[in-house]
Amino acid sequence: MPRVVPPIDGRTSNANISPSLVESVAGFTAGIVATLAVHPFDVLKTRLQLDIESRSQWGNSMRIFRKIVRDEGRLSALYRGLMPNMVGNSVSWALYFLWYRNLKDALQVYRGGTGNNLLSVDYFAASGLSGILTAVCTNPIWVIKTRMLSTGRDAPGAYRSIPHGFAAIWRAEGLPGFYRGLLPSLFGVSHGAIQFMAYEQLKMRRAAQRRGGPAQDLSNWDYLSLSAMSKVFAGSITYPYQVLRTRLQTYGAGQSYCSARDLVAQIWRKEGVVGFYKGLVPNVVRVLPSTCVTFLVYENTKFYLPRFWEDEMTYDVE
Repeated sequence: MPRVVPPIDGRTSNANISPSLVESVAGFTAGIVATLAVHPFDVLKTRLQLDIESRSQWGNSMRIFRKIVRDEGRLSALYRGLMPNMVGNSVSWALYFLWYRNLKDALQVYRGGTGNNLLSVDYFAASGLSGILTAVCTNPIWVIKTRMLSTGRDAPGAYRSIPHGFAAIWRAEGLPGFYRGLLPSLFGVSHGAIQFMAYEQLKMRRAAQRRGGPAQDLSNWDYLSLSAMSKVFAGSITYPYQVLRTRLQTYGAGQSYCSARDLVAQIWRKEGVVGFYKGLVPNVVRVLPSTCVTFLVYENTKFYLPRFWEDEMTYDVE
């Protein structure tokens, strides 16, 4: 007889499938779909973050877009580095949601184990620790992704693929090369922690407004709007870390910057405060649909996967 899986956000389903597996599959699927949808904006954002020659101004995104298309192989160049980006995002989301679910469950037990009695600080802590674990595990693939997005395929020394990137980094920089930019990434964990804290609270408030009870089945529009609001809130606070991480992970960063503190000083001295916000516009254009797609796919996969599994198990028994 199938066992009862603990409720997922207030939903109960009979299915012989682990909730942790559901979280991992939902996160993995969401990462793949979101990356395919918005990868060209990631290329533009990376190029803008590495542009230290020109001032931040309207039109820079279109200028770089035309330059990429003209000089690097038409529209296909906008998908340079797609594979490491897709691998990195899918694995990151899978690991993140897996740890996030388990940490929330542990905190739920700590708080008493009855109902949804977690506080904002609990969501912040679970999200923050999940982000740290994910950042440490996935930083090597982000280094390769950043370097592939920052150059055209035919540029001198450009990585041809993920294995080529791994081999080149290991040969030239050793193990430390895979963890360039980790410090800003760990600081960026605060972005995810703030976002998820806001998202969870917004979900509960929206559900309470509609039904007067705990979070249950919200609509797709709810997931889209709430994920967008939480992302804008978190991004408005933490964006500069992304500029620091990108510049520390690019080719030759070790020769240009002694440390993250040195990079901050150089940006402040040469570019001013606007230097910390380069690439913000394409980033907003990228992250809003990406976040909405990620959470929409994640929530729906998390909801339907146990039911699909239950139907398959029932069919097998019959």
